[in-house]
Amino acid sequence: MRRLLAVIAAFLLLLPAARAEEAVIPPAYPVPQYVQWLLDVARGELGYTEGRDLYTKYGEWAGDPYAEWCAEFLCWCVDQVDRQRGTHLLTQVYPRYSGMNTGLNWFLRQGRYIARNGVVPDWGSQWFYGEEDRMASGSYIPQPGDWVFYTFDDSGNTAHVAMVEYCTLEADGQVRAHTIEGNMPDKVQRSSHLLTDWRVLGYGTVRDLAGVVLNSHAFGEKVVTLQQRLSALGYLDAQHITGTYGSATAQAVRDFQTDTGKTPSGIANHHTQDTLEQMYWAQYWQEDIHFTVRDE
Repeated sequence: MRRLLAVIAAFLLLLPAARAEEAVIPPAYPVPQYVQWLLDVARGELGYTEGRDLYTKYGEWAGDPYAEWCAEFLCWCVDQVDRQRGTHLLTQVYPRYSGMNTGLNWFLRQGRYIARNGVVPDWGSQWFYGEEDRMASGSYIPQPGDWVFYTFDDSGNTAHVAMVEYCTLEADGQVRAHTIEGNMPDKVQRSSHLLTDWRVLGYGTVRDLAGVVLNSHAFGEKVVTLQQRLSALGYLDAQHITGTYGSATAQAVRDFQTDTGKTPSGIANHHTQDTLEQMYWAQYWQEDIHFTVRDE
């Protein structure tokens, strides 16, 4: 309890005084020090306004002084933290990018993306770790330092990105995420959105908090984890641990599903992944115990 109160108190100190009186929702997880530094850098840029023909120092840093600069602003802020604090966040914790959809796909590849509606297009539904039910639309409360990806039409393409500063509870029970963003429309400023806002595609998260259905469209770290576990249990040759969900992975999943009494779809849904995880760790600890006994 003391730790929780300390986390809440520390977080409230991060907020501007006028905002500390709002119905702030404390972060569900401790806020990393680097996130605090990153938010401080972003706050220091509030009010910066683009020059003639969209010129910004953020675009110049990224290689195009006259580019649309919402992503460039956030990436620049991360780079400033790295320079000032000796961290290595850019390309490790956060992406360095400019193009449409590139940032969202980067987080997806890292296994740290949560769709607002709980469904990743072409992949499938998501679920919070430790929960049986699929994730409900608008149920994820973004954490400080998360990046928000927006669309402004029905294409599903990213058109804007912002960084979450904190969240508040509205009088009607809805949750509002407060953000810092650039290029909105011509300056760095604060903004906000309800978690149900259709324009929000999803969040690039600081932590890996959710699973997702994996199929032939999937790629990245979650696929690597799936493949490593299939390989450890003898269903997949190690050469196919590539991070791409190819035909060999699909067949391995089908074989595993058949052996565990599931419908052999070749799609790694929630229950398939849970069963695989349980069997993987059971084998791991059994082997570890045997190794420890022999070593002694």
